[in-house]
Amino acid sequence: MPCAIRGAMEAAAGAPDVFDAIVMAEERFHGEGYQEGYAEGSHVGVIEGRRYGALHGAKIGSEIGYYLGFALTWQRLLHRSAEEKPSKKIKALESLIGMIQKYPYEDPTYDKLHEDLEKIRGKFKQVCSLLNIQSDFRINPERSALTF
Repeated sequence: MPCAIRGAMEAAAGAPDVFDAIVMAEERFHGEGYQEGYAEGSHVGVIEGRRYGALHGAKIGSEIGYYLGFALTWQRLLHRSAEEKPSKKIKALESLIGMIQKYPYEDPTYDKLHEDLEKIRGKFKQVCSLLNIQSDFRINPERSALTF
């Protein structure tokens, strides 16, 4: 092989290939696009999660506030007309109030948060049954109103 042809082949082998640059650019742009999309998605996810958490927390707070107000009102009404011995109704109301006061409002990482909320709901239904009251708690999404 002549020396000139060998030199041209070695020079071509050392120089970047145009097609390799095109293929590598596609891979590079794919990687950059993925990184930008991941960062943007993470940011939007945090915002959406915060909004959902605030809304869900407000609903739970409204529900528990309703239960506490209900229990305190009935406790006061029943204490006015109470006999010497505390009735089963008063004991159930005091138990509900105690459960609500022990509920961990400030700790969203508490692992039994939903279990305790279900126990409070159950106790509320029991109290309503003892008082012969319908136990239907709903928040109307169109306007701020509680129905029972």
